[in-house]
Amino acid sequence: DITESDPFRNPILDGKTILNNYAYASIRRAIDIISGPEEMEFNLACMPGITDESLTQKLADVCEERGDALAILDPKGGYEPIHEGTPSTYPTNGSVTTTISNMKSRDLDTSYACLYYPWVQIKSGTGQLIWVPPSIAGLGTMGSSTDRSELWFAPAGFNRGGLSEGSAGLTVLSAREKLSSDQRDDLYENRINPIASFPSEGLVIFGQKTAQIQSSALDRINVRRLLL
Repeated sequence: DITESDPFRNPILDGKTILNNYAYASIRRAIDIISGPEEMEFNLACMPGITDESLTQKLADVCEERGDALAILDPKGGYEPIHEGTPSTYPTNGSVTTTISNMKSRDLDTSYACLYYPWVQIKSGTGQLIWVPPSIAGLGTMGSSTDRSELWFAPAGFNRGGLSEGSAGLTVLSAREKLSSDQRDDLYENRINPIASFPSEGLVIFGQKTAQIQSSALDRINVRRLLL
């Protein structure tokens, strides 16, 4: 739809199927295209900004079925930029409470996926300040962590997860929300990795959990990446 600033915005996708919506069908087709490990080689999969839970579940399922990739997903309930709806109702700030509630109510339980929160502000190559989904920061940090050390080292913490220090491969300036200690704990307990802001250290990815519910070695990104 050329009249849309973002033809794949989430209100277009929510509650739709491949039979009644072009955008939903297009994303499902894209996921199907990458489902075959013999045709497409990769170890990370991401669709930044897409929070429709049936689509993010499908991407996680494909990664698990392949057995050789990790999906980086964006949780539903975070910041929604102006192109997601009408100027009278958008942009809307994210909510830790809503995000956690959505996470609890959905059927996502896999070590082949991970999630981050909240959105972050970056400086683009042209100098523009733009807000981007947290999955972008997660993806970039995994890349830089692998480049600097090994992929079985945790892509988080002050050494390898310092977004202010360039771990995302982009200039990250701020987070959409400044999370309290309790909010960080609540997010982490519900398998969402918080992006924390500290006065002296700046922004840092403060966790490396997968979406697996059961406590085991596989509820850590570095262990899952090692096995992949």
